[in-house]
Amino acid sequence: MKFIIVDNRTGKHRAFTANGFLFGVALAGLISIPAAAGFFAYQFGVGEAALTGEMVSKWREVLDDQRETVQEARTEAENKLDASALRIAQLQARIVRLDALGERLTKMGRLDEGEFDFSQAPAMGGPENDLDLASYQPPAYMDLLEQLAQDIEDREQQLGVLETLMAKRKMDRDVFLAGRPVRKGWMSSRFGHRTDPITGKRAWHNGVDFAGKEGADVISVAAGVVVYAGVRSGYGQMVEINHGSGYSTRYGHHKALKVKTGDIVRKGEVVGLMGSSGRSTGPHVHFEVFKNGRVVDPSTYIHRASR
Repeated sequence: MKFIIVDNRTGKHRAFTANGFLFGVALAGLISIPAAAGFFAYQFGVGEAALTGEMVSKWREVLDDQRETVQEARTEAENKLDASALRIAQLQARIVRLDALGERLTKMGRLDEGEFDFSQAPAMGGPENDLDLASYQPPAYMDLLEQLAQDIEDREQQLGVLETLMAKRKMDRDVFLAGRPVRKGWMSSRFGHRTDPITGKRAWHNGVDFAGKEGADVISVAAGVVVYAGVRSGYGQMVEINHGSGYSTRYGHHKALKVKTGDIVRKGEVVGLMGSSGRSTGPHVHFEVFKNGRVVDPSTYIHRASR
């Protein structure tokens, strides 16, 4: 193949002959150079930029996921904190009730000499034995609180049963007839046959008399309900108390009454002031005991030991 090259400035020309194969190779090379340059430019330029943008996008997704995980963990921790605070408050309230119940039991059981002081932490001690820390696994916090709550509930039930039993025992003790109807005084007349102090004749005496100072306290020998408080023939101003279980008592010749019908009285409560109202020769209290509607000798109950 023959080629002629002309110089535009001088007008000279040159001719030369070239092999067709070599010309094709040269032409292919000229065409491939721009293509190769574009390919490498894409790979090391645009491609790198695209790869970097994709990585940033993925990192952002990972960060968003981590941020959500942290927020969920924080929310869960706050919820657990609120739940544990509420649970602790509930346990503290139950412990306060236990302390109050313990103090009541101490008084009911007459154990108020200092053996049980519920205002102080329980005394404890002993030699210390180290734990195998390698194998020890502490219990979960909420599980520990639930176990404590269960222990407190068990103690509440046990103390509740004990309180019921002791309350019943105290009730039985309060309605148990025992003791004298006066704090100060002496027995001036016994139960049974005697010489009547008014007529001087032989007569039957349904109760016992306790003489003392006018205005002295007359007290109930057991807890009960006042079923009569007023003037009755022969008794003067009288109080009658029903103690349940078939028992009732009467207290006569008062100067003044301190209770009225329907009142509930405790053991040892003042029901009147000693006087000489009714059929009487001087300040004293006439004391009678009835069992199932029949009068009985009060001496048995006067000398009884209180429960």
